[in-house]
Amino acid sequence: MADLNWLSIQEAHAQLTSRQISSVELTQACLDRIDAVEDRVQSFLTLTPETALSQAAVADRMLGAGEGGPLTGVPVQIKDVMCTEGVPTTCASRMLENFVPVYNATAVERLMGQGAVMLGKGNMDEFAMGSSCENSAFHLTRNPWDLDRVPGGSSGGAAASVAAGEAIYALGSDTGGSVRQPAALCGVVGLKPTYGLVSRYGLIAFASSLDQIGPVGRSVMDCALALNAIAGHDPRDATSVRREPTDYTATLGQDIKGMRLGVPEEYFVDGMDSGARKAVEEAVSTLEGLGASVRPVSLPTTRYALACYYIIAPSECSANLARYDGVKYGYSYQDTNDMWEAMEKTREYGFGPEVTRRVMLGTYALSSGYYDAYYLKAQRARTLIRQDFDRVFQDVDALVTPTSPVTAFKIGEKTGDPVLMYLIDVCTLPVNIAGLPGLSVPCGFSDGLPVGMQFIGPHFSEETLLRTARAYEAATEWSSARPEI
Repeated sequence: MADLNWLSIQEAHAQLTSRQISSVELTQACLDRIDAVEDRVQSFLTLTPETALSQAAVADRMLGAGEGGPLTGVPVQIKDVMCTEGVPTTCASRMLENFVPVYNATAVERLMGQGAVMLGKGNMDEFAMGSSCENSAFHLTRNPWDLDRVPGGSSGGAAASVAAGEAIYALGSDTGGSVRQPAALCGVVGLKPTYGLVSRYGLIAFASSLDQIGPVGRSVMDCALALNAIAGHDPRDATSVRREPTDYTATLGQDIKGMRLGVPEEYFVDGMDSGARKAVEEAVSTLEGLGASVRPVSLPTTRYALACYYIIAPSECSANLARYDGVKYGYSYQDTNDMWEAMEKTREYGFGPEVTRRVMLGTYALSSGYYDAYYLKAQRARTLIRQDFDRVFQDVDALVTPTSPVTAFKIGEKTGDPVLMYLIDVCTLPVNIAGLPGLSVPCGFSDGLPVGMQFIGPHFSEETLLRTARAYEAATEWSSARPEI
């Protein structure tokens, strides 16, 4: 029964349904692994071992009765930005330190409906604002491949827990790369679905037009199985799209001969890590060897994406976080009789420096006299970026890019320069601006650190991305690599 915690969803499901193992045994293996490494990795904010074992026992009864699906009895970590009934949901912020929701987010509800087992809530950058998981109000998370380095962010806890063997898979959220970038830095697979494919109900908002929930797994199949469970229309989310249910595993295993793949030159940015560049270029050659037709393409408006994102996202953040005023719920400064001082101090002490910075940026961009110059212009640039993608996708089926221009960097290395930190997301955030799906898969190492390759497709092309990524994954061994921790 050793190493059960390293099983994929697919492997775990096969052993659970054949009754080779029980969900309780699998869950206990993950909890034992957490006991062994969590003090070093620190991927969790809240652990729920008793709940997990109780859910595992229920899952075993379901499996014994021939019920359930691929996720039944399989342990998962949930990013602490999704509401979980009766379990603290803090967004890694002092502002919500004692917030316990009375309902589940739709994505969590759908996992629980399949009999999933929740190990606990994953650490993250506060309110999902960050690229390194160093902005949590409670503690930072470390990269299992090198404990002196960051796991990426904001879903750093999700990627680190899967990479370290603490959880079989995880749910994260992606506003500008927050699933894909940490997946790349931790050597696992991360999927950001098309905007509207997965309900955002119960996802505590950062930037409502950009946020999307997505899975992190050890394999492409894992992400496809998780997407099967969480995708689908939800009347409680006004941005949720009505589409016929899709089995995202159906085309996995098919070859990619004749697949048209574009490589946009703008994503191989100046200053890119040379080892990461080499790994991605070799991965592209592997795709060609598998029969794909690879050609260079250009997305000229990509150079505006970073500036566009850091106007739109902070503006929406400023509006969404205005609700945290110390009156209705969350942290409340009480040591005053003045209403305005109470609100000011609540926000001063409740929000960390990165959240404060983005609220101020957004408030400035939305203020009278600057709205047209910044926010309106950014929305126009957003339209041009989407049109660029639409044009390119007339000629190719998907794009292949680096996920991150760098590998995992040292803890504290970039915290003193916010602009340098923001540049880390240059390859991922255009996907969110355009509402497209993006998928990161491991494609090699640079100086012993994982490198990720990103696939980008047209709206609702998840099947194509998963099929292409699976073909690459099957031809290489990068997804089977484990850190020595």
